[in-house]
Amino acid sequence: MTGRLGKSRARPTIHDVAAEAGVSRGTVSRALNGGRNVSPVALEAVLAAVRKTGYVANSAARSLVTQRAHSIAFVLTEPQSRLFEDPNFSILLQACTQELAEHDLPLLLMTASSDVERKRTSRFLAAGHVDGVLLVSSHTGNPLVDELVQFDIPVVTCGKPLGHEGVVAYAAADDRAGARSMVRHLRERGRTRIATITGPLDTPGGVERLAGYRDVLGADAAPALIAHGDYTRAGGEAAMAELLAKAPDLDAVFVASDLMAAGALTVLQDAGLRVPRDVALGGFDDSGIASTTRPALTTVRQPFERITREMVRLLLDLVAGLPPAAALLPTELVVRDST
Repeated sequence: MTGRLGKSRARPTIHDVAAEAGVSRGTVSRALNGGRNVSPVALEAVLAAVRKTGYVANSAARSLVTQRAHSIAFVLTEPQSRLFEDPNFSILLQACTQELAEHDLPLLLMTASSDVERKRTSRFLAAGHVDGVLLVSSHTGNPLVDELVQFDIPVVTCGKPLGHEGVVAYAAADDRAGARSMVRHLRERGRTRIATITGPLDTPGGVERLAGYRDVLGADAAPALIAHGDYTRAGGEAAMAELLAKAPDLDAVFVASDLMAAGALTVLQDAGLRVPRDVALGGFDDSGIASTTRPALTTVRQPFERITREMVRLLLDLVAGLPPAAALLPTELVVRDST
């Protein structure tokens, strides 16, 4: 089957804009790159020509006309390798990309784990290359948050922005309530020596999930039953080994992420302990890992799809000029075989 293709209209070029505005190509170029050394009259002529010719298809011209970059940055304040190791980050990235696509906005991925990366990222964002920032895994004391606020760049964090509540918008799971539900579940299973492996205590998840654990156990949350992890599998292994050395009589462990719980499970099994008969094990996130461990992992489900929708909604509201807001979303206990 054949068909006829109509003659397509040539895409407007900088030459068309220059001809329409009655100025040189150099003047158009300077106007589209910040307007330096361009008179107000010439700048207005170029803007009018951009609108008339449709040259707004060019990103620089579109930004000049609308005063927006028409793109969003997804900034991960972790080493790039964590994007592939920790399934939560890839889930958030994919979901944010899809959500922004509904608004015809591309997403730019940046990492800012080291001081060099942070400074480079800060300079790029301050230059106006994006309309806003979705900030993931921010640590307390990270200067990037203060710099974004200082530069008046719209930003929404995934998780409570510790030290910036009320100033920076955020969307988060209710980590503390989720932790409480897990520890109560372990108690209902008859466990009396419940340990925990925390996340980093300079992150909201680390702080809030430990607080939820302590809410339920009170005085039973002895120092010997608490070990600190870093949200990696290796960190979960190291923390589990530490707990077995300090509290060999423990009979349950609440781990602040599924990835760390998978590491903890390996250590328990290597030590000859049966899960859940000897030690019950619970995680947090309900990532893909939770259903693939043997036994399958009881965990706390984070509503990642709702979190990403709220992050994008809050950010677009900020870009539109609305004040920062927050969304705290409920978690769900998912019971499987490990408890």
